[in-house]
Amino acid sequence: MVEDENLAQTWYVFWILPVLVIGLNLALIPKYNTILHTQRFLRGYIVIVYALLLILALFYSMFLMMANILNKNKKLQQENLFLSVQQERYENLRSAIEEARQARHDIRHHFLQLSAMAKDGDLEKIKEYLQNAMDKIPTLDYHFCENHSVDNVIGYYYALAQKEEIPFDARVDLPKELSVDEMDLCLILSNLLENALEASRKTTAAQQQISLEIYQHSASILLIRVENNFDGTIKEKNHLFHSTKRKGLGIGTQSVRRMAEKNDGSCNFTYEDGVFTAKVMLRADL
Repeated sequence: MVEDENLAQTWYVFWILPVLVIGLNLALIPKYNTILHTQRFLRGYIVIVYALLLILALFYSMFLMMANILNKNKKLQQENLFLSVQQERYENLRSAIEEARQARHDIRHHFLQLSAMAKDGDLEKIKEYLQNAMDKIPTLDYHFCENHSVDNVIGYYYALAQKEEIPFDARVDLPKELSVDEMDLCLILSNLLENALEASRKTTAAQQQISLEIYQHSASILLIRVENNFDGTIKEKNHLFHSTKRKGLGIGTQSVRRMAEKNDGSCNFTYEDGVFTAKVMLRADL
């Protein structure tokens, strides 16, 4: 219970009852030692001491029961927060992916319209149409790999980094069909890149740098590495990273760890010389 992150602070009040028991014991000690050996006082003293010990044991038991209940409630609150944040991130990703897919569909329609205009030879109308179409095309049209979902997720965060003038180096080598769960991979990337952007925003412009590398190590293993500079402040305890925006553990790293384990993989987070590195291995069931 002492090592539990959620309830460690409750142990600060635990000194009260033991101190009271010690104080009562000291108060019961007679002024003269000879009185302690009298039969009546000795029996009473033993009864009182055992009663105090019983009360202390009952208090410990009640505290343990209450602490376990509070612990479960706290974990449920964290789980609800985790699910709500992940649901919001999932919806944002799905929206970005759907928007990019719709843009690709619209491009085909644009080509048909341009082809018809070209047959009529109306150059001015073609120019006007192209200008209007370009204004409506989302700024997520970057190409990193053959898989559309992963490509759209990386493009989304790449566009955010470009907008904020944060250097973003992406080396991605993935086929169209993945051996691992596509949505889990997208959520892992979303969490890692979101954290990298958050850390980059807190550093100076000269230090800002995000590096992403993804590749298929073998038919069943996919490897991910994300590096970013940070301002030198990392909240970590017992190999768990704490959020810098709210109390409790970081939701992003927790999410990555859970999804890596779900895909029979693992993850590792390290930081040294102002560089935070996240490495994730996902394993597919072939």
